Amino acid sequence: MQTTSQLAKNAPSPCKFSPSLGMRIRSMPSKEHERLEQGRDDASGWRRWGPYVSDRAWATVREDYSANGDAWDYLPHDLARSKAYRWGEDGIAAICDRYQILVFAPAFWNGRDPILKERLFGLSSPEGNHGEDVKEYYFHLDCTPTHSYMRFLYKYPQREFPYERLVNENRHRSTAEPEFELLDTAIFADDAYFDITIEYAKYSAEDICIRIEAINRGANPAPLHILPHLWFRNTWAWGPRPSPEPKIRMVRGESADLCLVSDDSELEPQSSIPVTYRLGSRFFHAPEGGVPLFTDNETNMPRVFGPGHANRRPFVKDAFHRTLIDGDSCTNPLQIGTKAAIHYRFEAVAPSESVVLRFRLTDSPGLEEPLDEVDRTIELRRREADEYYETIHPPTATADERNIQRQALASLLWSKQSYLFDVELWLDGDNPNLPPPASRKTIRNEHWRHLNSLRVMTVPDKWEYPWFAAWDLAFQCVVFALVDGEFAKQQLWLLLFEQFQHPNGQIPAYEWEFSDLNPPVHAWAVWRVYNMDRIRSGKADRDFLERCFHKLLINFTWWINKVDNKGNNIFEGGFLGLDNITVVDRSTRCADGSRLEQSDATGWMGMFCLVLMRIALELAKEDRVYEALASKYFQHYIYVAAAMKNMGNRDYQLWDEEDGFFYDVLLYPDGRYRKFRVRSLVGLIPLFAVERLEEAWIEPFKEFRENFDWFMKNRGKLARSVVHTVERAGQVTHALTILNQDQLRRMTTRIRDPDEFLSDYGVRSLSKAHESHPFVFDSSEVRYEPAESIDRIKGGNSNWRGPIWFPTGFLLIESLRKLGKAFGEHLGCPAAHPGDASLPFNDLAREIAERQIRVFSRDARGRRPVYGSSQKFQEDPHWRDLILFYEYFHGDNGTGLGASHQTGWTALVASLIDEWRH
Repeated sequence: MQTTSQLAKNAPSPCKFSPSLGMRIRSMPSKEHERLEQGRDDASGWRRWGPYVSDRAWATVREDYSANGDAWDYLPHDLARSKAYRWGEDGIAAICDRYQILVFAPAFWNGRDPILKERLFGLSSPEGNHGEDVKEYYFHLDCTPTHSYMRFLYKYPQREFPYERLVNENRHRSTAEPEFELLDTAIFADDAYFDITIEYAKYSAEDICIRIEAINRGANPAPLHILPHLWFRNTWAWGPRPSPEPKIRMVRGESADLCLVSDDSELEPQSSIPVTYRLGSRFFHAPEGGVPLFTDNETNMPRVFGPGHANRRPFVKDAFHRTLIDGDSCTNPLQIGTKAAIHYRFEAVAPSESVVLRFRLTDSPGLEEPLDEVDRTIELRRREADEYYETIHPPTATADERNIQRQALASLLWSKQSYLFDVELWLDGDNPNLPPPASRKTIRNEHWRHLNSLRVMTVPDKWEYPWFAAWDLAFQCVVFALVDGEFAKQQLWLLLFEQFQHPNGQIPAYEWEFSDLNPPVHAWAVWRVYNMDRIRSGKADRDFLERCFHKLLINFTWWINKVDNKGNNIFEGGFLGLDNITVVDRSTRCADGSRLEQSDATGWMGMFCLVLMRIALELAKEDRVYEALASKYFQHYIYVAAAMKNMGNRDYQLWDEEDGFFYDVLLYPDGRYRKFRVRSLVGLIPLFAVERLEEAWIEPFKEFRENFDWFMKNRGKLARSVVHTVERAGQVTHALTILNQDQLRRMTTRIRDPDEFLSDYGVRSLSKAHESHPFVFDSSEVRYEPAESIDRIKGGNSNWRGPIWFPTGFLLIESLRKLGKAFGEHLGCPAAHPGDASLPFNDLAREIAERQIRVFSRDARGRRPVYGSSQKFQEDPHWRDLILFYEYFHGDNGTGLGASHQTGWTALVASLIDEWRH
């Protein structure tokens, strides 16, 4: 056994800052950096175990075997404790191995709840007045990239949890009313709750120390039950014949501690895993004083499917719940099963006092006093995490900003999941003797039979969105590159891998409908992560860039063939993630044959062209063949960008000269058209298509330079409207932007205008001008709504009619910085109102970045805008420094809205702090 002093050796030395690189340079790596270098394979080493368990597996598409595709109702929260999951487990602060064979998670009971707290509760989409929504308070406080140290806080009320009231109140509220939250029930009055902190620290890659501390924040003694759970995911009961099962049993050793041993030696290896994968024996050590409980991870058939169905095993999944809550005698007296727990009962935890339990999950047999090392290991790994994040935080960030950045990164790292989904098997069913209803095959994802995932993936949110989403993942990887470049690159490659990317070239959108269209930001993320990794590692990963580039070419071709209906380089796009920003559902084809030509779709494609051009030029540094592809995408950008203004013998364009803005155009079959005069992100997205080519930089690329010059000379009228040559201090730069200089002035004036797009907390998704002047089309209207949406489209809890969204703000900031570098003082943003001064583009970028950071930072009164009028979050010392990273934010006051843990892309605040605090 290693001693603590051996564990602590090679402590990291201080870091210094390199202004030229805009990042910290380590004079010696921290211990976490060393682990990152050692553990590049997530099937072994330091990455093998992590928080790869969903917060919610119930009411997901993967677990939906209904005839009508109603995932919300097929497996609701009330049945989750009783039905074995087919595709993945859930739990509170749970961990598992990379393939989720074995899972550990704590469960709790306050002696009053009607349900053992094994998983987080929330509303399904039909129940919530603004869609699905978790109704719990939990926080990801810390996490290292290899998960050598993790810390999670759960606030558990001492009063009976108000399940029915939360459902009933929200169900009866209109969309014009706010959500009814857990704090609104007064269940936390008088601080009658437990702060339960769960910490994990790896003694070694296969040896995990666990510490659970529960502090009574209330004024009175309160009971608490803690049940650490260890169980096997059910992989044996789905086929025509059950296969051999793993086992968990009690063992007695020389130590006074309790010990459970899990054994997967009898478990049949999964055929889809390319190598034989086994965990071997695992020893779970726990302190004496608890009562071991055993059952099997099997469905309680009568409860789930009705009294006419018999259980396959006498002991089923919900046995521990029934034992504590109902007093049933339903656990296995032989103390063996596929699911086990140890029940610790604390009759009365005194006010301000805490109870602490220590555990250890290890592959090492015969440890003497195994729990003695738990506290020392946790303290050591916690200190190493501090040292690691000292190398991440920028030097001028305040203590508050460092706290925000660290929790954002921790929340992102906690949002990994072992994403298990074989679409073909899901569609056809495991057992040919009991096939699922035939109607399922035509509801969703029937064209994605090739998609088969056994990967650890980053997801937007493990409760509300416990599945990968293509454009969310792109932004997540940009943030991951701050702390784990290898993981960021692997994730981006995954969606281009043959088991994900469709043979036709489409990238899967998200689980509810893989065929839906997300904005084509994947190429941008590949290019950005490549450069971030190159700067941080000091080495350019050309192999990664080249592999991704080849698959991105296929994806680009799919877009061209799929959505450029008339070959005019104007794209219809469809949904594109901006759920309800317009008056129609953009996923639906119009019955009368009309089509919507979209400014945002065409803007995204212009951006796609420019990124592919830059990647091709980067690859051309070593292989001149890529210059031809760079030329191709430069020319394609010209055609796409020019088409937005006028091309294809049309008598209209997406740019509106009168308003100085880009609009969608509805084109009727008889040639009539109508502009959707909605000033929204749809019209700002063309600004994302920005790149600059410096004459001196492109000079070595002879073929590309010749093609560039030819095109500028022979297609000058077309090219000069979207390629703007700037000469400053003897340097010639070509600014590639869809907007000409006059259009840039007009558009950025609207962006900086507080009466239109500029909020105190970022850029609104819809101009505030539509508050008093809504856009009306037939019987529908688009009105500025700074908070939650009144219209229910795409689930009902996603609003693009006013609130602030971090990913689009992030892209706008990046575009303005590029414009600033290209034009310098030659061009800027004019004043929006009399008395305002002209503003350089880079200053406008900084202003937006500062406002987005401001969403989370304490203001002069010590209040965080993200928490609005919530007194608990604003003033309580046990709440005020805990950060939730919401899906989007109130357009006028910055209050957090939508999913409360959508760290997936709101973690971009960590990148903003990184880039604007050096």
